[in-house]
Formats: sequence, C-alpha cells, structure tokens
Amino acid sequence: MEYSLLQWLTGVALLSTGLMTGVYFTFSVFVMASLRALPHDHGAKAMISINKVILTSAFMPLFFGSSLQSLALLFIGDGLVQLAAAIYLLGMFVITAVFNVPLNNRLRDAPEQQLNETWQQYLRHWTRWNHIRTLSSLIAATLFLLSLSGD
Repeated sequence: MEYSLLQWLTGVALLSTGLMTGVYFTFSVFVMASLRALPHDHGAKAMISINKVILTSAFMPLFFGSSLQSLALLFIGDGLVQLAAAIYLLGMFVITAVFNVPLNNRLRDAPEQQLNETWQQYLRHWTRWNHIRTLSSLIAATLFLLSLSGD
C-alpha cells in the first residue's frame, strides 16, 4: 500500500498531537492537583522549576514541531485535516502563547511577599487554560485519525 505525503504528515501529526494531549492531560488530571496540595510556596516554587526545566527538555521540539506541522497541514490539507490543524493551532499554540506563558512569567516574577496570592490565581487560571489545551489537542488528534481512516 502506498501512502501520499499528506497521509504521512497527517500520521505524524496524529502522533505528535496525541503526545501533546498526554502531556497536557497529565497536568490537568494530577500534576496541578498535587502541586495545589503542597504548601503554597512549595507548590509555586515547584511549578516555577517545572517551567524552567521544560524549556530545555524534549517538550520544546515536540511543541514547536507539532505546531509547525499543523500550520503546514492547514495549507496543504483539506477537510478534517485542516479542521484538526486549525483547532490544534488555536486551542493549543495560541492559548499557550497568549495565556499560559504569560501566567508562567507572572508566577516566576512574583515578589516573595505576593507569591501565595499569585499562586492561588495561577492555579485557577493556568489550569483552566490547560484544560482547553488538553481538549483541543485531543480533538485535533481524533480528527487527524478520522481523516486517515477515510483514505
């Protein structure tokens, strides 16, 4: 069986968006709850550490690679592939850039005397946006899968 370039790219997009779904799901389901259960300053400092380490981890190539791939598929795909790519870019990349990263920076830069208050706001808002990233990534992966099953 021969596969087209679009099918290969869509298959790789399925895998990368699926991996991203797992990362975001992990944070939504138990990482943030675990950090919330710690004393406020410990939870906040642990999250600050996570946000620092993630920048030099394998997460970053996956994050940008899956985003660039979805951008390409937005232009060369059709139907479900384009819909999946658009949902992923808006619900994952844009949400991250506009909401999650600024919240990360605000937490990192919070003065020690405001860390507890900043952490409480962070937990509520960051987690809500992360739920949207999780759902968007899952929907995109599902649509990529459905597009391949139709070929």
